[in-house]
Amino acid sequence: MASLALHEADGGATIALGGRLDAYSVGPLWSTARAALASHPRTRLTVDCRAVDYCDGAGVALLLDMLRQPRPAGAEVRIDGLAERFRSLLDQFDPKSFAEEAPARPRRGFIERVGIAGTEFWADLRGQIAFIGEATSALAYALRHPRMLRWRDILYVAEEAGVNALPIVALIGFLMGVILAFQSAIAMKQFGAEIFVANLLSLSILRELGPLMTAILLAGRSGAAFAAEIGTMKVNQEIDALTTMGLDPVKFLVVTRVLAATAMTVPLVVFSDLVGLIGGALVMLTFEIPIATYYKQAVSFATLTDFMGGLAKSVVFGVLIAGIGCLRGLQTETGASAVGISATNAVVSGIILIVFVDGVFAVVYYYLGI
Repeated sequence: MASLALHEADGGATIALGGRLDAYSVGPLWSTARAALASHPRTRLTVDCRAVDYCDGAGVALLLDMLRQPRPAGAEVRIDGLAERFRSLLDQFDPKSFAEEAPARPRRGFIERVGIAGTEFWADLRGQIAFIGEATSALAYALRHPRMLRWRDILYVAEEAGVNALPIVALIGFLMGVILAFQSAIAMKQFGAEIFVANLLSLSILRELGPLMTAILLAGRSGAAFAAEIGTMKVNQEIDALTTMGLDPVKFLVVTRVLAATAMTVPLVVFSDLVGLIGGALVMLTFEIPIATYYKQAVSFATLTDFMGGLAKSVVFGVLIAGIGCLRGLQTETGASAVGISATNAVVSGIILIVFVDGVFAVVYYYLGI
């Protein structure tokens, strides 16, 4: 047990501490010690620690708190009689550094904030360009030397990013077809043109919505997973270990994920297209449009070019999703929230790039007459 007693003396006062000053005993003494200091604001105080037989970090914190209190000249607090083995622990800290308030964070002006944002954007753009070069070089090397690829890892990533994503892709694709068909049929029913919903669905799903929605789903699912996995490795210094062993992190980690994600994006888009069209067909049954009629209308309107145009998009989307996820993972910094920030950045960057590239495809297809 710890004890604290205040003794008055001519020209000063003494606070006598005794017993064990540890995490279990200093709590009740803390407020008493503060009160003793407050009751003698202009009196020199001596903390007598000769009766202290044990002092750990909590006890040192109590002594530092007594030493750091602001007091006028001539009314300082002095530690006396503390055993040498405990004094060495106390002397590691400067009480004045604990008394100083943390400097206020300077408030940046608008121009300075714009400059910082521009610098960060430019640095991020340079990092992306450098990563594109490294990844392209690594992919070219992997295609020239396929035996060097770790096919077991590629199959594992393909299962995680592709096969396990089938349920959510099926759900979103089906709901997308149902909603689009229902909303379109309501409007077209006024003109007796419900049959043309099949034209709208086949064209929009095969060319646009199927690849786009699947890519956004994979960006939120697989892209974030890639960033979190590699980010965790970066925080745990496993990336540094790979570099120390002479292994290129891009060849070792990025290539497998890019190849697996790209290979699985195409069949996922085909699956999403099929499920979406089935959802539209079920809705059209409620409008008395037979499935055979719906099928013939859709096949007669949508062409193989529309279908292949959507698949071409999916290949590029797969590369973007895996690449940006791996890049954000490699850019992970230290800290408790670093991995979460990398995963968030991967999703945001991936969706933005997907929408941007989709717009580029639309312009290119327009000028090519596709």
